[in-house]
Amino acid sequence: MKKKLVMIGNGMAGARCIEEILKRDADMFDITMIGDEPYPNYNRIMLSNVLQGKTTFSEININDWDWYQANHIELISNERVVEIQREQQQIVTNAGKVIPYDELIIATGSSAFILPVPGHELEGVVGFRTIEDTECMMEAAKQYKKAVVIGGGLLGLEAARGLIDRGMEVHVVHLLPNLMEMQLDREAAKLLQKDLEKQGMKFLMEKKTSEIYGDQRVEGLRFDDGTSVECDLVVMAVGIRPNAAIGREAGLAVGRAIQVNDYMQTSDPLIYAVGECAEHRGIAYGLVAPLYEQGIVLADVLTGKETTGYQGSILSTQLKVAGCDLFSGGEIHESDDTKAIVVQDQLKGVYKKVLVRDNKVVGVVLYGDASDGTRLFSMLKKEADIQEYTSASVLHKAGEESGIDVASMSASETVCGCNGVTKGTIVGAILEHGLTTFNEVKAVTKAGGSCGKCRGVVEAILAHTLGDKFDAAAEVSGMCSCTTLSRDEVVEAIREKGMHTPKEVRIVLGFKHEEGCSKCRPALNYYLRMLRPNEYEDDKASRFVNERMDGNIQNDGTFSVVPRMYGGTTTPEDLIRIGEVAKKYNVPLVKITGAARVGLFGVKKEDVPKVWAELEMRSGYAYSKSLRNVKTCVGSQFCRFGTQDSLALGIRLEQEIEMVDTPHKMKMGVTGCPRNCAEVLTKDFGVVCVENGFQLYFGGNGGTEVRECDSLTTVATEDEVVQMAKAYVQLYRETGIYGERTAPWVDRVGVDKVRMVLENQDQVEKLAARFELARDTYREAWSATLEDEQRRNMYTIEQR
Repeated sequence: MKKKLVMIGNGMAGARCIEEILKRDADMFDITMIGDEPYPNYNRIMLSNVLQGKTTFSEININDWDWYQANHIELISNERVVEIQREQQQIVTNAGKVIPYDELIIATGSSAFILPVPGHELEGVVGFRTIEDTECMMEAAKQYKKAVVIGGGLLGLEAARGLIDRGMEVHVVHLLPNLMEMQLDREAAKLLQKDLEKQGMKFLMEKKTSEIYGDQRVEGLRFDDGTSVECDLVVMAVGIRPNAAIGREAGLAVGRAIQVNDYMQTSDPLIYAVGECAEHRGIAYGLVAPLYEQGIVLADVLTGKETTGYQGSILSTQLKVAGCDLFSGGEIHESDDTKAIVVQDQLKGVYKKVLVRDNKVVGVVLYGDASDGTRLFSMLKKEADIQEYTSASVLHKAGEESGIDVASMSASETVCGCNGVTKGTIVGAILEHGLTTFNEVKAVTKAGGSCGKCRGVVEAILAHTLGDKFDAAAEVSGMCSCTTLSRDEVVEAIREKGMHTPKEVRIVLGFKHEEGCSKCRPALNYYLRMLRPNEYEDDKASRFVNERMDGNIQNDGTFSVVPRMYGGTTTPEDLIRIGEVAKKYNVPLVKITGAARVGLFGVKKEDVPKVWAELEMRSGYAYSKSLRNVKTCVGSQFCRFGTQDSLALGIRLEQEIEMVDTPHKMKMGVTGCPRNCAEVLTKDFGVVCVENGFQLYFGGNGGTEVRECDSLTTVATEDEVVQMAKAYVQLYRETGIYGERTAPWVDRVGVDKVRMVLENQDQVEKLAARFELARDTYREAWSATLEDEQRRNMYTIEQR
């Protein structure tokens, strides 16, 4: 006979515990859940997104009504438990229902704390905790114009942002001199306040509310310094109070909340507590990640699985407000035994602080650029020794770029802090269930199902796990899942509105995810650099790991290093250097590639920058979205059939067009005669040398879907070939969708349209000129990077 398991509560922590129990043994318990709201289980974290208009109430349901029925769970909603009768092992509801239990879980959560000042019971004074609270705020915004949010913490700022989005004038009242003082230090808090003020938020700092005044509805607040502010709505966001009364009345041990041991067991061995109503080792947690961790432990305990119990949690925080990118984890203030690594860029409003004790990260505060948050927080939780890292770039290994390298993440690393989902869980679900999209992963694992800030990492794991099978556009109607706007609409808006940064584009155009996704981040980086070659600074953190590392990542996490060899030609000195480097770094494979270059395969990640430095050769861009190579035959220099010097022309094309980003990779070819030894008729741009000149072809593809080139024109000189190639590449750059090869681009735009543009000499000259302008900026950037690398290498040598 099944045991009777009863849960008081239907919130996030309790429902997650039930989900985990069902995964372990769906037939072990007869389950009843009692919730005091008239809704199925929903995501409270997302209430701020509902208030801000980013989503709807129906979209924040975690488990709908059908889930309870499908799992044979009796849900008693809109009803409250008023008594636990421990001796009889039963509970009693306010409707008089008596429900027996074998084991009982208390998951009653918490309530918004309402300051007990005079006037707190007036109409228009609400907390921010439930769907009902959110509905009240949304209705008030339709009728009234002035709001005050009391509390400058995480929830208060999200509430203020939502009310501003709904057209209200909002003042935030805060007792202390700095916002989010539990998560941010003074410098980060100042930056946050400055950015929020730019968005229209007004602040009344170091103010203590003495009275809320009004007749029936609130009309304003008075402070203990004698000042006041008028308003029609007051939102209390000054903290939460654990709902522990039911445990206290039942005689359970209660401190600030219901006290539990490492196995979430209360002072009664048949009763457990989980979530915000539970106090573990003196701490009652208010963030969702630790509550989920508690639920997982309790599921193991109740189903008899081996567990070490709940050991407590290290907390991290992110803010869901457009234009404010912040991350905080662990300790935030220096102490006698900690040292701080601080990097601040006042021009870009970026602040990064890492606190270190005994060569281990113990705290992280990031503002303006939180892309390092997951990586640094993982180091904090692992207690990783940082001696091998350089602090100058905020704990990157030498040569490593910022951003998430999912290939090097361990299976145990947490990807979704809100829902406690690890990389291993995501990879396992992808392989076991054949998942191919972010939404599928979210549905199965819940990763990305709360605040959504981990979406980019989830999609990167999908891409790494599936390789070419991953299609980020599979479930997208717009440019990406963040927006319904097409590529053309986004590019046109960038032009019209004069936008200059990806973050500005996402905020102004109302992207659903303010931090973007793995599809739009690199795309916006490309479009902005294409549109503003002299103004926009490339954001390498938005590029894929291959481009950041200057090498293709292999299936074992190592990299390939492929130097540039124009036309497949090299020198004895370069060959000797390649051999010496390969030998020094124990490179497992040295191979002549299909593009007629020597590739070093299996280079360890930490060796990649050193290998490049010692090769002293330019990258062959074997990983990039740009011109990869120009394949040639030897041409008239050596071949008796050659009509022109195809080798020299191929080298010239490669030198003239290399480095410049394009929507996708490009390959060109030059063959010395119509025998086509260089296979140019399946290239993105092909040149066939004939007696009277050069036949030009475009739009070919030799991949999984072969497309033969279309004929473009015949020109008489090499200069005309190069100019036409530049014009063609620039036309593709300006009208292609990021991630779209030239073959589908030609099919989409139309062969005749491409020909029509490139048959117009005036258009060709303008396109070629714009390409040359862009190329110059890439060369300048490359030269600057080379100089930086040389300075770093000289510094390293001097240190040795």
